[in-house]
Amino acid sequence: MRAAVVVRPVAEEDLLEVAELAASVAPDGTTAAADPGRLCEYLSVLLAAGGEVQVAVEDDAIVGFLLARVLGPRLYAVTPSLYIDAILVAPRARRHGVGRALLVAALELAGSAGAESIYCAPAPGAREMHRFLARLGFAPAAGHRVVAVPVLERRLAQGAAPGATVVRRRDGGRRRRDATRAAIEDLVARRRRAREAGLPTGPVDLRAFQVEHAAAEAAQAGSGAEPASHVS
Repeated sequence: MRAAVVVRPVAEEDLLEVAELAASVAPDGTTAAADPGRLCEYLSVLLAAGGEVQVAVEDDAIVGFLLARVLGPRLYAVTPSLYIDAILVAPRARRHGVGRALLVAALELAGSAGAESIYCAPAPGAREMHRFLARLGFAPAAGHRVVAVPVLERRLAQGAAPGATVVRRRDGGRRRRDATRAAIEDLVARRRRAREAGLPTGPVDLRAFQVEHAAAEAAQAGSGAEPASHVS
């Protein structure tokens, strides 16, 4: 009987093992020409930038990982999204529910951030990964695959792997994401109201005003007139 797969946030002491797994096997099963030391650096930068690294552990060994980032609203995307930079499962652990367990963790990240969609960009030649994502509802979208959060929830529930568990995140991380989500929603609402009122929503350029003001002061100084007083 296989041990249960546990998915949890990466710890500092896990980074080298994650990097070695990524360096040894690419998503399509070919050897990846990558240095584990450099990969540790990349993972550290991702974490420092607010990214997420989730690891799947079986029998005290890391058998898969997920790299993801929460993207805030921008341009026509008015709600946050979860972007999966990479999802990898060791060949010996494939077809045993590890990928599903990692995507359950992705759902929790999306829910904490208020994300409505999850994007993923697997390598073009990773046919097995493309098929796996397609079965779970990910559809092609301009070089990516995207799925609505409720669709992924339903697909994962339909074929849940027995024994796969996800360790809940600390309350501190949830509170931080709740605060971020509230701030994003407030910003989106204020920008929407400003657009409806016909007001500018971007940064205000004061350089022209400053030039005109300096010219007016110079003209007053040349004419000997007293500068206008400012009432506070």
